[in-house]
Amino acid sequence: MDLGLKGRVCVVTGASGGIGLEVTRQLCDEGAKVLMVSRDPEQLAAMREVVRAEGGEVEVVVQDVTVDCAGQHIIASAKQSFGKVDVLVNNAGVAEWKPLEEASEDDFRFQFEMSVIAPLNLMRAAIPDMVQHGWGRVVNVSSTAGKRPSSMMPDYSVGKAAMLSLSRQFAERHASEGVMVNAICPGPTASDLWMAEGGLLDQSKEAAGLESREEALRAAGEKRPIGRLATPEEITSAIVFLCSERASYVSGAAWGIDGGTVPVII
Repeated sequence: MDLGLKGRVCVVTGASGGIGLEVTRQLCDEGAKVLMVSRDPEQLAAMREVVRAEGGEVEVVVQDVTVDCAGQHIIASAKQSFGKVDVLVNNAGVAEWKPLEEASEDDFRFQFEMSVIAPLNLMRAAIPDMVQHGWGRVVNVSSTAGKRPSSMMPDYSVGKAAMLSLSRQFAERHASEGVMVNAICPGPTASDLWMAEGGLLDQSKEAAGLESREEALRAAGEKRPIGRLATPEEITSAIVFLCSERASYVSGAAWGIDGGTVPVII
């Protein structure tokens, strides 16, 4: 299926691994050009070479999206490299298992900066040019925790819920101008966030008192009607569709890509 992305310029945050890296790859497969953004310079440089070796046209920016003026700097870098910005994927995010009584004000403040302020600034920097050209796509990567709060990730849940509200605000404002803003809500995914050493899988194993990662992975999968975690490729397919010409009548959505985890019909 031709998604109409050939020649489109895309910005992907959190692009050095997991879902962000797979989004970059699939966009490049569709003929798009991608600015990869990450705060990890070594990993980002390594993944840039991997994508280029696969034939992708990419540039990189080492940037923590939560610092002042990060959004303006990232979008300016994309325009300097490729001349414009057509697509923005706000994917950067981090999470840690921590019950409500242990989550500090700083934890909540950080998640608000990551899930609300950073996407806000990136959208404000990118969307005016999209409006001028009469075409644009924004995909905000939220979480099932944004729809049904996780008791072990309260700060993350609140941040991702706020991201859904922010996404809807921008969608209603800009749909008539040709800019489609949507969100996706992945369930637990076998990406770096979960599978890396010390990641959510290890944290869940410790919290549940399990002896092995295999037990923890099986337990996490059994909580989903589909019986397993998602793969990054499965999440990415929905993201890339929302980035495309084919999503011309999708605006303000918050698609659950969660194997049936959240029993909410929206």
